[in-house]
Amino acid sequence: MITAGIDIGSLTGKALILKDTSVLSWSIIPTGYDSADTAKIVTEKALEQAGITMADIDYIVSTGYGRVIVPFARKNISEISCHARGAVWCNPQVRTVVDMGGQDCKSMRCDSRGNVISFAMNDKCSAGVGRYLEVMAKLLDIRLEDIGERSLDFTGDPLTISSTCVVFARSEILRSLQQGADKNKILAGLHDALVTRIYGMLNKVGLEKEFMVSGGIAKNIGIVNRLQRRVGFEFKTAFEPQIVGALGAAVLAQEALLEDAKS
Repeated sequence: MITAGIDIGSLTGKALILKDTSVLSWSIIPTGYDSADTAKIVTEKALEQAGITMADIDYIVSTGYGRVIVPFARKNISEISCHARGAVWCNPQVRTVVDMGGQDCKSMRCDSRGNVISFAMNDKCSAGVGRYLEVMAKLLDIRLEDIGERSLDFTGDPLTISSTCVVFARSEILRSLQQGADKNKILAGLHDALVTRIYGMLNKVGLEKEFMVSGGIAKNIGIVNRLQRRVGFEFKTAFEPQIVGALGAAVLAQEALLEDAKS
């Protein structure tokens, strides 16, 4: 049984090929202006890596904000369900998941099968962690991949960023730069503000000790370090945090295939 999960997010498109209980391959590319084209390209890359063709795929499920535009998916399922299922597939003990994506942040509590019991999403303008940090990195003229580490490298107190809106936060940062503020202290304040919002969402759904972070921001050491300090324990990340949604979609494709075989 070979299935595929396609996750078209706001910043990246992901595809993962699953054969029974083994991941054959996955691919991650930037999301283009055409979500259908992104889905086609990222799937072709994953197929090539697996050494198979589309004809070998038994069932495809799409997820992410562009899930309804994937033309070759047989079913589309919300990213909340897919991230929970993918996280539990990676670690069966996981019961709380936070997905830190480009446009939004979602927290979920799930059961032993990865079924979602409760969830919460950020409800403030421009609070999506990925895009927010991307805009701020450009404003500060620092590479996006460096901001997490630099946010931990400062002395004294971090700058306080009061706004959750990109537009207003940008104005705050520009004023601080004009006043000679240290860029690392600015980054520390930005990361502190995001982690405070993420922690609030986790409390809404109920934080369990077996906790996993998914999404591209799970690769940001500044976010992970602060969140671990806030929750008071070390938590899990997937072997590749960005493909957890696509993995969950592929797992759900297996289940849909088995259900179809019964009917």
